[in-house]
Amino acid sequence: MSEYFYSELTREIIAAAIEVHSHLGPGMLESAYEECLSFELENRGIKITRQAPIPVVYKDIKLECGYRADIIADGKVILE
Repeated sequence: MSEYFYSELTREIIAAAIEVHSHLGPGMLESAYEECLSFELENRGIKITRQAPIPVVYKDIKLECGYRADIIADGKVILE
């Protein structure tokens, strides 16, 4: 992937997050922000995966320890 692609993707992610925050403001539950950000990202044509399990690799051993990323955008950027 080119550096330009990541710059454009992250610019869109940041713009979507700002849009959500400007409408909801502070103080909401994380689940509300996640739902609205997911909607905003999909509206911008960004493919997302929500609550994606991510294993931890420790000393060459893959451990399924229950870590979940809130959102993964375009399979490349983790949003927490």
